[in-house]
Amino acid sequence: MTTREHAYAKANQQRAARYVEIWIVAQPGEIASMVQVASASGRLVYLVPPHAVGGDDTRQRRYLRLRTR
Repeated sequence: MTTREHAYAKANQQRAARYVEIWIVAQPGEIASMVQVASASGRLVYLVPPHAVGGDDTRQRRYLRLRTR
């Protein structure tokens, strides 16, 4: 591995370690509470619109990216 490749790989690992990416499946009210807390704490980076789970299930799923620090 060249010096440039090593530096690039190390930088990518450090950037990846800054965030946690999760899918949440819950009732809309529960998701809203989680998003509100994450936003108020300054950890919320990215949030996708809700997607219905499907069928008779009333739950939704959302993708969140949160800062770890």
